[in-house]
Amino acid sequence: MALVGYARVSTVGQSLDTQLQALAECSTIFQEKVSGARDDRPQLAQLLNFVREGDVVLVTKLDRLARNTRHLLEISEYLQSKRVALRILNLGINTSTPTGKLMLTMIGAIATFERELMLERQAEGIELAKQRGVYKGRKPTAMAKGSEVLALLARGLTKAETARQAGISVSSVQRILKATEQ
Repeated sequence: MALVGYARVSTVGQSLDTQLQALAECSTIFQEKVSGARDDRPQLAQLLNFVREGDVVLVTKLDRLARNTRHLLEISEYLQSKRVALRILNLGINTSTPTGKLMLTMIGAIATFERELMLERQAEGIELAKQRGVYKGRKPTAMAKGSEVLALLARGLTKAETARQAGISVSSVQRILKATEQ
C-alpha cells in the first residue's frame, strides 16, 4: 500500500507549499498549477494511471481534486475500479468505507451547488454594475502592447518568444497580428 498525494493550485502565482506539507507522509506526490475547472489535468491523469490496488490517494481539500460532482464521481469510480481508496484530509473522508463513499457523494453535490450559486451571484453583481456604468470589464493589457509585439516580431522573434518577452500569451500575439492585418 502506498500513499499517493495530489496537490493543485489554479495559477502559477499561487503556492503549493501548504498542501505539500500536509501531504508529507505520501511516498509520491503529483502536483500541478492548473485550473480545477479543467478535466484534462496532466498530473491528475498521471496519478490515475500510476496508482495500484491497495494504494490510497490523499488530497488536502475536495476542490483541489474536482470542481463539480460529475468529475468527482468519475474520479472516485475510476479509483474504486482499481481498488484504490481516496482520502480528503480536511473533511476526514475515506472512500474505503461505505460511509466515506456516501459522504463524498453528498459533499461533492453540495460543493457543486455552492459554486453554481456563487457564480450566479457574481454574474448578477456584474450585470448590476454594468447597468450603473461602474463595471467596464478587464483592461485590454495585451492589446496595449501591440507596438512592442510588432517590434519584437520584426526583429525575427518567434510568436512564443515574443509572447514571453512581452509578458502576454501566444494567442494575444496572434490577436494583435490579426488586428494589424485588417
